Amino acid sequence: MNGEYGVVDPRWLRWVKELRSIAQAGLTYAESPFDRHRYQQVLDIATEIAATYSATDFETVRGLFSAAQGYETPKVDVRGVVLQEGRLLLVQELMDGGRWTLPGGWADVNDTPTQAVEREVWEETGFKVRATRLLAAYDRRLHGHTPPAPYGIYKLFFLCTLLEGTSKPSIETTGARFFAEHEIPEALSLGRVTPEEITRLLELARHPEWPADID
Repeated sequence: MNGEYGVVDPRWLRWVKELRSIAQAGLTYAESPFDRHRYQQVLDIATEIAATYSATDFETVRGLFSAAQGYETPKVDVRGVVLQEGRLLLVQELMDGGRWTLPGGWADVNDTPTQAVEREVWEETGFKVRATRLLAAYDRRLHGHTPPAPYGIYKLFFLCTLLEGTSKPSIETTGARFFAEHEIPEALSLGRVTPEEITRLLELARHPEWPADID
């Protein structure tokens, strides 16, 4: 899947991301109050572009952007590929209208990548797992996710061994189920995982001799 989809972000969103990156770096490192004022103006312009093209009010976008502080870097999203007798574990997302996805979420500070995915799977499904292999490291922009994200995201997919546990809902999910490959729901949370990614991840899981997908 390396580069298969091409960059899907609209041009205006790429402008916004680049301007935010420049502005946040400047606000982090600039010492002159005049320079800081100019960088804040750049950030306000990026916010206005995002608000205009996304048909969202300025204050809402500014609130979203203000959550990011310091030098702008991609966020890290970890996802677990958990198999039981060839069936894939999926969770039903509360925040996305009950659509299905691989269990996972943002990596937390002080977690290693494998600790992050093991924790996310446990919290969202009730199953304890051990992450054993990196299957793919993707740039979200390149793999058909919708809608576009307002910041960069790297997605790490880990093959996980099921250890123990029982399916249970969480504050983020309404439940977890194992699906045969031909039973994967059509109603996927496309911001989190795509049908093409699931197909590729299952293929990678079946071939331990293959290297991880990158980009």
